[in-house]
Amino acid sequence: MLCYLQCLCLAYLTYTTSVALGAQSGIEECKFQFAWERWNCPENALQLSTHNRLRSATRETSFIHAISSAGVMYTITKNCSMGDFENCGCDESKNGKTGGHGWIWGGCSDNVEFGERISKLFVDSLEKGKDARALMNLHNNRAGRLAVRATMKRTCKCHGISGSCSIQTCWLQLADFREMGDYLKAKYDRALKIEMDKRQLRAGNSAEGHWAPTEAFLPSAEAELIFLEESPDYCTHNSSLGIYGTEGRECLQNSHNTSRWEQHSCGRLCTECGLQVEERKTEAISSCNCKFQWCCTVKCDQCRHVVNKYYCTRSPGSAVSWGKGSTR
Repeated sequence: MLCYLQCLCLAYLTYTTSVALGAQSGIEECKFQFAWERWNCPENALQLSTHNRLRSATRETSFIHAISSAGVMYTITKNCSMGDFENCGCDESKNGKTGGHGWIWGGCSDNVEFGERISKLFVDSLEKGKDARALMNLHNNRAGRLAVRATMKRTCKCHGISGSCSIQTCWLQLADFREMGDYLKAKYDRALKIEMDKRQLRAGNSAEGHWAPTEAFLPSAEAELIFLEESPDYCTHNSSLGIYGTEGRECLQNSHNTSRWEQHSCGRLCTECGLQVEERKTEAISSCNCKFQWCCTVKCDQCRHVVNKYYCTRSPGSAVSWGKGSTR
C-alpha cells in the first residue's frame, strides 16, 4: 500500500502539468465543436467529478468526459514521444517486424499505451462514487481514450536505390487534435441512450456496487458515447440548471467559408428558440496594404472597415423565449 501511494505521488508530481494542459486542450476543443450549438460548452458544465454534487447524465456530459480524457491522453503521449519524461519514449515494440506488403515497422511510434495509462490514472480517479452517473462517466472517459487510438495515422518513409521505394519503414503518429474532436463530435451526434432499470440503479448506488462500466453497459458499445438522460431545453435561460439560453448569442449569416451547419446557426439559435435575428454593424480594424521592406521587415497599414454581425434577440413585447423541436 505504501509503495502504491509513493508511486501515485510521484506520478502526480511528474505529469500534473501535462495533465492540466491536456484537460485544457479538451475544453478548448469542446468550445470549438459546440460554438454554434444551443449548448456551447459553458464553463459551469466542465466539472468532471460526480463526487461533490450531482451531475447531469446527458449526451453533453458524455462529450465533456470523452474529450477531456482524450486531451489528457493526447498531451501525455505527445510529451512522451518528445522525450519530456525520463521514464518514457517512443514505442519501438514493433520495430523490425513486417507490417504488410512492402513495409516494416520502424521509426518512432507515439507511445499511446503510456498516454492511456496516465490518462486513466488521473481522469478516472475523479469518480469517487459507484452510481450509474459515475459509471457512465467512466465509460465515456474510456471512449475518449479509444478515440485517440482510432484516429492514429500510419506515416512511412521510403528506402531503396535512387528513391525506388522498394521498402518502406512505417510508424504510428497521433492525428491532429481537431480530427479527434471531429471524431468525437460525430460520436456525440449518434450517442446511445442507456435505459437503466431500478435494480441496476439501486446496485449502483449501494456501497457494495463495485461493478465496472463494461459490466454495466453494452460491451459492444465500448467506443460509443452513452448517456442516461435526455438533454434539457437549452433555448431558455434556467438558472437552477445552469442554462444560459440563447438570447444574446451571436450567429452566422451570409458568411463565406463556413459549413452548412454553421450557416444555419441563426435558425438553430434564434428562430427555432422563438427569438429574432438582429443585425448590428460594428467597426473592425485589421492589417492591410502590407509591404515587404529590405531587409527584412513587413510593414502594414491599419484599415478600418464595417462588419455585419448577427445576434439572437427577444422580439418586442415577448415575455420569455421558448424552444421547439430538438433541445440540442
